[in-house]
Amino acid sequence: MFYDPTERRIRSFVTRAGRLSTGQARAIEEFGPRYCLPYVKAPLDIDAAFGRHAPTILEIGFGMGDTTAKIAAGMPEKNFIGVEVHTPGVGSLLKLIGEHGLTNLRLIQHDAVEVATHMLAPESLDGVHVFFPDPWHKARHNKRRLIQGPFVSLLVSRMKSGGYIHCATDWQEYAEQMLAVLSAEPSLENTAQDYAERPHYRPVTKFENRGLKLGHGVWDLVFRKR
Repeated sequence: MFYDPTERRIRSFVTRAGRLSTGQARAIEEFGPRYCLPYVKAPLDIDAAFGRHAPTILEIGFGMGDTTAKIAAGMPEKNFIGVEVHTPGVGSLLKLIGEHGLTNLRLIQHDAVEVATHMLAPESLDGVHVFFPDPWHKARHNKRRLIQGPFVSLLVSRMKSGGYIHCATDWQEYAEQMLAVLSAEPSLENTAQDYAERPHYRPVTKFENRGLKLGHGVWDLVFRKR
């Protein structure tokens, strides 16, 4: 019998229905058919999905999509696959895609572990972005954190040699865990001594900027596949 590692596992997110704005609903109706990819248990033909061959970056948990849209706009030569479970976020990013004419983004509304397991072929990605995932700050909930050894190993298997994984968090204890988990993955090497300077392509969000002004820390980690 085939064992599916994504079955009966602890979820790293809580599904919230959320209320769609009129603009988000309209964007889903207008742009969803073109830019949203259905979840299927079969490898995705990335070249066919984007209509070209280009370096491809996976972004996990893009929230309302502001950062994702800015990064994609700044790097039109790259493909971006955004994965998010919450419908308002999908609608928000689709709205930004329409407003800015972004053609290098595709969205999948589904659990990232299942997407990585079933839809992404080995060595198909040039990079992975995980920005400000839920810290699950209560000790009893730490096991729900997305950045854990098994998931990192899965992501690394989907990355090409020389590809990178970039994580960012504003929760110090989670940053320390991320550093330990990424450092323990034998296929990865740290591009910095410990935490990296914020790469130029990652914009500072309004929430992050507010926190920085209050003295809160933000930690970026950038590891590269050997």
